[in-house]
Amino acid sequence: MVADDEKKTKKKSAKPKEEHPKEHKGEAPAKAEEKKTEAVSVPSAEKVAAAPAQQGEATTQKAKRKGKSKKDKKSSAIVARGKRKLSVARATVKPGKGIVRVNRMNVSALNNQYVRAIIVEPLRYLGPEANSVNIHVTVTGGGMLGQAQAARTAIANALSGYFEDMNLKDKFVSIDRSLIVEDTRRVESKKYRGPKARARFQKSYR
Repeated sequence: MVADDEKKTKKKSAKPKEEHPKEHKGEAPAKAEEKKTEAVSVPSAEKVAAAPAQQGEATTQKAKRKGKSKKDKKSSAIVARGKRKLSVARATVKPGKGIVRVNRMNVSALNNQYVRAIIVEPLRYLGPEANSVNIHVTVTGGGMLGQAQAARTAIANALSGYFEDMNLKDKFVSIDRSLIVEDTRRVESKKYRGPKARARFQKSYR
């Protein structure tokens, strides 16, 4: 019993742990707030006035670059379309040496002279400027003559757009209107009770 009493008295006599004063707890956030206020700097009036001017210069420079790029694209290549019956042709005119290709084949390699003459007809009315451009035509659908006439219309439209100063559109229209204007006529569709659009099956009685 005596030993138990001595243990209790020792526990009571032990000093309580010293707690940190409350003042020290509040000091850290106060110092942080002071550092934040010191770090924030107010921009001067000169900087504020110069900022919109710099933005305006940047936008004007971008606009100039865009305008230059558009002009370069227009002068470098022109694409035009031509249609005839079921054929659709797209011609691309670029600066070059006077080479004309139809579906990646040189026009001079075509066997049919009549078809070749139809395709190259707009270049005959152009003059010496025909040797300063390359023309690439892609044609799909239709037959041989339909593709040739579609390619002719596409080439004429592309040349008139490429050489704007020469007024080729008026010249082509005065020579042959079909060089510029697409033919809207189409083949009439087949109907039932007959082999073609208008013909009808014959009926015989015995």
